Amino acid sequence: MIGTKRPAIVICHGSYHTPAPYEPFIEQLGFHGYEAYCPQRPTCDLSKLNVGDTSNPDFDRPPPPGGYPSDTEDVNVILELLDKLINQEGRQVLLVAHSSGGWVATQAAIPEYHARPSEGKTAGIIGIFYYGAFLVPVGESVFSYLQPKDGTFFVPSFCRAHKYGKKGLLSTAEGAKYMFGQLSREDGEKWAATLTASPVMTVALTNDAYSALPCAYLVLEDDQSLALAYQEAMLQAQNERLRSAGKREIVVYRASTDHSPHLSWTSDLVGTIEEFMGRIRG
Repeated sequence: MIGTKRPAIVICHGSYHTPAPYEPFIEQLGFHGYEAYCPQRPTCDLSKLNVGDTSNPDFDRPPPPGGYPSDTEDVNVILELLDKLINQEGRQVLLVAHSSGGWVATQAAIPEYHARPSEGKTAGIIGIFYYGAFLVPVGESVFSYLQPKDGTFFVPSFCRAHKYGKKGLLSTAEGAKYMFGQLSREDGEKWAATLTASPVMTVALTNDAYSALPCAYLVLEDDQSLALAYQEAMLQAQNERLRSAGKREIVVYRASTDHSPHLSWTSDLVGTIEEFMGRIRG
């Protein structure tokens, strides 16, 4: 049995995002007694992307002199927070991963930060809850996994590529429709205005947290960004691999929600996360 104190929750947000659209979710988690964090990923931080005036960004500018922040820098932000929560404060942590934050959470959930109650180590990561997230296989990056194998550059309908193509920035297209489709038009446009840009994610996953930790996946059945069929295919591939290796499979939940249930399905998202933590506790 894992201890009775409520875990801290660390949210790994999606590309093109700031923590702003997750604030109502964080607030709702707080109402349920959970301390939640959503650190800004450097790869989505306009101040680090050489876009000029961040209030009127120019996504056609070249990369910064030292290059764009890397996916590894996103992971390091999470690792720094995990070190504080686990090693300094002795906390249990549930990672919650949205969209491309799935790669970030999986890579950050390194073995030395896992909780191992059977060994007397109650502090640490107790699991990962993915929703509308990328389940990238070990050895693949988000870019290599999603792109055609013939080397052509595919730009999803919800994205817009800019002057430097795959070596530059991608931003969102029709964010209110693709990211926040179940909100009112007014609310969708409000949150779409908080979206940023990101370079493509090219760092390969090296950490197999899927096999090592309890994991759950909330399938978003009305997701207009990460299509239902794609979510299902990633989930099926991982569970088949885990099953064949005799490992614990990913727990599957489903909801008729858009790509942002942290806004459109907030209370139920919190409830689903609580149900998963109940499973972990046994």
